[in-house]
Amino acid sequence: MAAHRKSRPRPAGGATARAAAAVALAGAATATGLGGAAHAEPQPAPGRVKAEVDKLYREAEVATEKYNGAREKARSAGQRLHALQDEAARRQERLNTARQALGSVAAAQYRGGGLDPSLQLLLSSDPDGYLDRAAFAERAGSRQSAAVGRARAQLREIERLRGAARVELASLASRQAELKRHRKTITGKLDAARDLWSRLTPAQRAALTDGTDRAARSSTGDRNGPAAPGSAPPRAPGPRAARAVSYAHQKIGSPYVWGASGPNAFDCSGLVQAAYRSAGISLPRTTYAQIAAGRRVSRSELLPGDLVFFYSGISHVGIYVGDGRMIHAPNPSAPVRLAPIDEMPFAGATRVT
Repeated sequence: MAAHRKSRPRPAGGATARAAAAVALAGAATATGLGGAAHAEPQPAPGRVKAEVDKLYREAEVATEKYNGAREKARSAGQRLHALQDEAARRQERLNTARQALGSVAAAQYRGGGLDPSLQLLLSSDPDGYLDRAAFAERAGSRQSAAVGRARAQLREIERLRGAARVELASLASRQAELKRHRKTITGKLDAARDLWSRLTPAQRAALTDGTDRAARSSTGDRNGPAAPGSAPPRAPGPRAARAVSYAHQKIGSPYVWGASGPNAFDCSGLVQAAYRSAGISLPRTTYAQIAAGRRVSRSELLPGDLVFFYSGISHVGIYVGDGRMIHAPNPSAPVRLAPIDEMPFAGATRVT
């Protein structure tokens, strides 16, 4: 049988290297969703790479908003835990003071020839046992019964606080695990996007970036956002909205950093939150919560300062500045910038002032 088997021709050294590179690139394209067939091109078309990079950035942004939400919940759980621990410590201090005072009374009674049974119970090394036998303390009928009752209430409150603290501690641990999962997703998506982008030549990357920038410039005009010729520039509905727009303009060129909310770097919802914080308005941290933070308005009603949201999952937000434009933090490939609102699928708008 072996005699009928045809030997496979071996390519020369250079061809071998080219074939290996083609296989490696085709496999990488399959892993990232750019290919799937064994005959996939070893070098994906630049437009295809950009589309996949944009998709990865959107997926990273979805995970970023989930991360931001989990971080806010973790921060709240941590604050509640700290407050419960502080209150429990204060209650314990008051209980200790009460026990010391009752101890002084007990010492005086002992020197006088007897010790009130209620004090014996309270001053024992097992205060929980005292609570179990509280009925006996109440039957003691001594002049210390009111003080003993107050101490018993303190013990109960301390146990309640400690129980609540245990619940918050479990919640905090859960949120921290959630943060870790979202962080892993985000970094994975961004690493994949950077890897894909690096496969293009510098000239290809420049051409794609320049094309995007030209489209943005033609749609947005100069940095200060003038109105179309012959029309009056739209005005913000109030001084706070105007202040938020002004803040956003000042941050044009700032880098995108996921999870950041200023003052020098931002993600999309972080920029919105920081802009309105500068105007004295506290907004939620995530796009999902920000869209519910004000009055919904239609696209035709948009005024400067309105929040504009994109994609069906409400995963991106910008600040409308007039003439169909917004200021937003796009993704790690671009800084805070002016852009047309029609460059992404419009999902809704909110007016917070």
